[in-house]
Amino acid sequence: MNPIKLYSSLICILFVTILFAQPKEKNNYSSSSVKQKEFRAVWVATVGNIDWPTKTGLSADQQKQEFLTILDNVQKWKLNAIVVQVKPSSDAFYKSKMSPWSKYLTGKQGVNPGYDPLEFMIEEAHKRNIEIHAWFNPFRLSAGSTNLSTLSLDNIAYKHPDWVVRYGDQLYLNPGIPEVSDYVIESIMEVVKNYNIDGVHLDDYFYPYKIGKLEYPDYKEYAKYGVTFANKSDWRRDNINKFIKKLHQNIKKEKKKIDFGVSPFGVWRNVSSDPLKGSKTRALQNYDDLFADVLYWMENNWIDYVAPQLYWHRGNYTADYTTLIEWWNNAAKETKTKLYVGLAAYRVSEWKKEDELIQQIFLNRNFTEVKGNIFFSYRSLVRNPKDIINSLLSGPFASE
Repeated sequence: MNPIKLYSSLICILFVTILFAQPKEKNNYSSSSVKQKEFRAVWVATVGNIDWPTKTGLSADQQKQEFLTILDNVQKWKLNAIVVQVKPSSDAFYKSKMSPWSKYLTGKQGVNPGYDPLEFMIEEAHKRNIEIHAWFNPFRLSAGSTNLSTLSLDNIAYKHPDWVVRYGDQLYLNPGIPEVSDYVIESIMEVVKNYNIDGVHLDDYFYPYKIGKLEYPDYKEYAKYGVTFANKSDWRRDNINKFIKKLHQNIKKEKKKIDFGVSPFGVWRNVSSDPLKGSKTRALQNYDDLFADVLYWMENNWIDYVAPQLYWHRGNYTADYTTLIEWWNNAAKETKTKLYVGLAAYRVSEWKKEDELIQQIFLNRNFTEVKGNIFFSYRSLVRNPKDIINSLLSGPFASE
């Protein structure tokens, strides 16, 4: 054979081999396929012993076994992350120099449970390649009580009574006092520095949800710190903006790989309040009612992910799920913030459509910015309403 022809033939064979050896590009956003590295998480609420521990006063071994069962189920359900509430109300599920042990462990705030729950949770989660995000409620001091006697004597409320606000039937730290934000950030950074967590997670409580016409009592602080603002609402939003920005900066300075995420109420603003940017909804608003300008945080890259709580069904008159997922997708598209969706597993039993939650997950996969979902909460899934687990495993989670 002519050497030149032989060489040409070998080149052709090599080219064809390389061409057909190239992996085919996956369609990550098809409604019929699973996105690569889809974030699949569940909230594990500790306040009120909602999810874990199931009651106070369990032994350390009993608490550990309950948590191992949670991880076993998370694996069975093909989830890959848990978001665990480690600071439900001025207390701690970890060794802390700043906050007392949580009463949801032993029944009384400040009592050592005999082990380090967060250290145990991280170790066991990571053994199973499950991410663990530490969930903080930043400004809540007590849940369901304004009685200081329910708090440990080393609680921050006793050290700084001037920081405490009584609103409704709960106690709060006042975000309008600069030292309060500094303290809260320092308490979160204690965990960032000392534990191998994958994420810092804040929920929807910044300023509390309004109680009728009861005004949040921060008149003195507004008079002292808010004189340069046109109104109290702008001042309150600025307080939270500064808190989010500084917390983000501190986290990234310490450990860049830790994700900082927020799970806000599902509506930023209604179109009636903001015709240009608002959503076509008729609900309570983050911006106006909770003084949390989440869109501003996204635009400034102060949060790595946002997980809006879209706890409505498709077709809901007040806040339609489809309308909101499209709005959040468009908002995230203009930023570097990852979008996860908070799904209402606790409402499965009340929804008329049997497959509402399943169809929401499939719908999410049609939007390019949606990178995963978080279910609220573990207890709702483990109760398995309408055989939801089987529907997940045979439906959207059928493939890895």
